[in-house]
Amino acid sequence: MLGAGLGAILLGVAASHARAEMLDVEKDELKFGFIKLTDMAPLAIAKELGYFEDEGLFVTLEPQANWKVLLDRVITGELDGAHMLAGQPLAATIGFGTKAHIVTPFSMDLNGNGITVSNEVWEKMKQHIPMEDGKPVHPIEADALKPVIDAFRSEGRPFNMGMVFPVSTHNYELRYWLAAGDIHPGFYSETDVSGQIKAEALLSVTPPPQMPATLEAGTINGYCVGEPWNQQAVFKGIGVPVITDYEIWKNNPEKVFGLTREFTEKYPNTTLALTKALIRAAIWLDENQNANRMEAVEILARPEYVGADAEVIANSMTGTFEYEKGDKRNVPDFNVFFRHFATYPYYSDAVWYLTQMRRWGQIPEHKDDAWYEQTAKSVYLPDIYLQAAKMLVEEGLAEEADFPWESDGYREPTAEFIDGMTYDGRKPNAYIDSLSIGLKSGQTVSGTEVVGG
Repeated sequence: MLGAGLGAILLGVAASHARAEMLDVEKDELKFGFIKLTDMAPLAIAKELGYFEDEGLFVTLEPQANWKVLLDRVITGELDGAHMLAGQPLAATIGFGTKAHIVTPFSMDLNGNGITVSNEVWEKMKQHIPMEDGKPVHPIEADALKPVIDAFRSEGRPFNMGMVFPVSTHNYELRYWLAAGDIHPGFYSETDVSGQIKAEALLSVTPPPQMPATLEAGTINGYCVGEPWNQQAVFKGIGVPVITDYEIWKNNPEKVFGLTREFTEKYPNTTLALTKALIRAAIWLDENQNANRMEAVEILARPEYVGADAEVIANSMTGTFEYEKGDKRNVPDFNVFFRHFATYPYYSDAVWYLTQMRRWGQIPEHKDDAWYEQTAKSVYLPDIYLQAAKMLVEEGLAEEADFPWESDGYREPTAEFIDGMTYDGRKPNAYIDSLSIGLKSGQTVSGTEVVGG
């Protein structure tokens, strides 16, 4: 962090709207990767509106085949940085999967995901969902799915669900929702990384753009994914989104911008410059009550970015979300890019993802609370973020009130989860132990059994 004196320093910043001297960037030609999802928007906007160029950066944006390829190419240096799942820098740094020190100075958004089920599953779920004025009462809890899964089991049918990557936000959100409805989503172990040990719902990886087709083919019975792939199921008439991640955990952190630690150390001014450009893009995406969202939709619909129909992207990007066909509801915070300090990389956000990795066995052994804090601080870099924000304020390109200058990196405890549980990032083990399904302190998975504790 920049220290307690930062707020005092900023109070003395002259309200000058003159353009500050450009940073002397060490590397001006950059290639960034992304996956074709709505929440890559800050990258597209920073490029299309010239914010990267304003910082002396000439950026190429390149879509990647999947999250693993994207991460591997950042590690090898083929990409200078990328739109990443929040869990990816954390998992790489602790050595789950690929081992590499990946960091983030910028959180890309809040919310933006949904859980969709097939039409067959939806018809069975509806029998267990309260109705009001002929429409389902939201949020829909996984309790309504449990009898459907039980019926599948009695018929000898597995219940398969797709998520985008083992350390994806989608995996943890889907698991959280299922567990809150007393459905076991399965454990990982050191010898079995399928994540299906003891599972009642079998979760497996499906790339985001392939989710609707895989659902239509009957290979999976539902999925958790980012937009526009839930709304695509509605438009194609092949499935029904039943819940958004906003309803699972209000204003949950989603993607981050990931770089190697080596890059940030070798190119500190370049890192600052790209963070400035991304902050400006986030501001633009949310300013004036989302007044720029339709322009953003038109940009994202281009084949070089998301490449989906503008109408499909707009269904969620412009403050609404369509569940069952014709049941479109106002969800103004479905996609948040700047409000609620969305872009600040909170340590407590990192800690939550680490608690879920531990809960489901991706972190096989117990870790003390200090380990969670140290790991979060080795990956999330709010000092760089605030330094970039300070420069934007000095340049008259951002408002001082829009940044959490005095934060210690931890959000206040919150109970805004679908099961009403309270999360305090300063007490990760107490939080893990409070959750009904999942590993507890001292427990580990051996073979197909939970032992210890």
